[in-house]
Amino acid sequence: MLSAVHRLTDSDGFRRAVRSGRRAGCSTMVVHLWVDTDAEPGPVQVGFTVSKAVGNAATRNRVKRRLRHLTREHLQALDGLPGRAALVVRALPPSASASYATLGADLGRTLDRVSTS
Repeated sequence: MLSAVHRLTDSDGFRRAVRSGRRAGCSTMVVHLWVDTDAEPGPVQVGFTVSKAVGNAATRNRVKRRLRHLTREHLQALDGLPGRAALVVRALPPSASASYATLGADLGRTLDRVSTS
């Protein structure tokens, strides 16, 4: 579970990250990262989007739990960003049948691409 300070809960944060942030994708997910360098540094806030195209409610919840756990492991690296940051992880339909290891590798690769560009 992500701590409360790391949860992205407001729709403005989601909208800002998706529309104005950097984006990197792979076959199972798309990651959006928005960094506000003018704001004072704070924890990275993370949100997840899993649409009905991924599967039924049980499948969507399983994908979201896996992504939440995997993202928590990468928060240390993201906390070094200057300013405030919002990260949105959008699951694509192939994520429903992907293994935990595949999701972890894809998340690590997309986070590296989006945080270094």
